[in-house]
Amino acid sequence: MSKVKEIVRGLAEPIAEEMGLELVDIEYVKEGKNWFLRIYIDKEDGVDIEECSIVSEKLSQKLDEADPIPHHYYLEVSSPGAERPLKKERDYERAVGKNVWIKTYEPIGGGRIFEGRLTGFSDRILTVEIRENGKTKTVQIPYDKIASGRLAVIF
Repeated sequence: MSKVKEIVRGLAEPIAEEMGLELVDIEYVKEGKNWFLRIYIDKEDGVDIEECSIVSEKLSQKLDEADPIPHHYYLEVSSPGAERPLKKERDYERAVGKNVWIKTYEPIGGGRIFEGRLTGFSDRILTVEIRENGKTKTVQIPYDKIASGRLAVIF
C-alpha cells in the first residue's frame, strides 16, 4: 500500500467507525492531469449522500492538518456501489448467498474468471455455483488464489 493510502487509512478509519460505517477501500490515482483520492464507505443497509458528505468534511479537515499529499487533488467519498469490491475474508463471509465475480492468479479447473452465486466460504475456500452451457456446476476456489473479487450484478 502506498504511503499516502496508509496515512489516509489511519485518518479515515476512525471517522468511519465513529459513524458506524466501514471503510471499504481507498484509491489514490492520477487520471489525465488530475489526482483523485477516493474513499469508499458502506454499512449494512447502504450509505446516503449525507453520510458521504459528513465523512468528506471530517476527513478533509484531518487531511489539511496532516498534509500527506503535496499537490492539488480531488477528494471523493462515496458508496462502493452495487458491484463493491471484496477485499477481506470478512467481505466474502458477508457475500455468501450473493452473486460474485472472482479472478484467480492461476487457472482452477481450466478457468481464471468465475461469475456466479457464492454458496459458501469455509476454511478459506470459496464455493461458487456457476452456470455453464445451461448447466450448474460448483467450483472450489482457495482464498489465497484470488487476485480480485467483487459483488456482481448478473442479468
